[in-house]
Amino acid sequence: MAGPRRDTCGIVDAPSLFSQVRFRRREPAAELRPYLEHYWLIDWDLSEPYASHLVPHPSVNLVFQRYGSGDGPARAEDGLFSEDGQAPEDTRGAGDAGFAEVSGIGLELFTQKLEGRGRVCGVQFRPGGFRPFAPDRPVSEWTGRRLPADEVFTPPAPASDVLGPADEDARVAALDTYLLALGPEPDPQADRAMALVDLVRTDRTVRRVDELARAEGLSSRSLQRLFAAYVGVGPKWVILRYRIHEALERAESEQRVDWAELAAELGYSDQAHLVRDFTATVGVPPTAFAPH
Repeated sequence: MAGPRRDTCGIVDAPSLFSQVRFRRREPAAELRPYLEHYWLIDWDLSEPYASHLVPHPSVNLVFQRYGSGDGPARAEDGLFSEDGQAPEDTRGAGDAGFAEVSGIGLELFTQKLEGRGRVCGVQFRPGGFRPFAPDRPVSEWTGRRLPADEVFTPPAPASDVLGPADEDARVAALDTYLLALGPEPDPQADRAMALVDLVRTDRTVRRVDELARAEGLSSRSLQRLFAAYVGVGPKWVILRYRIHEALERAESEQRVDWAELAAELGYSDQAHLVRDFTATVGVPPTAFAPH
């Protein structure tokens, strides 16, 4: 890896979000980089509530969170923030010390209301990179779920160590220390899954599950099993999600998008199918995101 990603793929209206919060990505320790995309750090102090929106990546996240900063524990109805996530199953441990959750792959648009003061320190695993830290269960078991990290990892996640320091480097060091202590188990199948997802993300010519399977020397069924066990969603879902990410980024960054041409570039049979998938994923048609 050449450092954390700098793109805003999946973040809806990234400039607006960045104007409301301090958002940074940091690189993990060298031993962790084969498994992790990056750390992501967010702090905010808002006078008015703000709603953020995200089209989730095919990644599991470990999320350390603190809300209110002295104003009492977070309420379940307030929701929780994740770079990729769903509504939480539990809010135990909320309050000044914060708490940690494992956030499985979110299948739908994620909307989070932020208000007051808060801090999040997140770990975004590479698609396929989470299983070495929790080898006893398929990653699909976490998909669409959020649950306390202590139900997934031993030893317990040290929320106060991660969220407490004012110094950002100290927070990153605490994340490194904890994840290294978990002792990820090398797994050739995890490496294989990560390589396949990277191929889907970077190669537009990968458009069909059967083509991906043949290129890897697998049957489509074997590829499905690999993705369920190590990624958490099927290869078709991953192909579609990365194409929607690209369409969203183009819609937000270009004054005029030729949607028929883009549909062809992304492997769609026609513009209508791209618009349908985009609208189903993001909740509004792509023209709603065009710059004004």
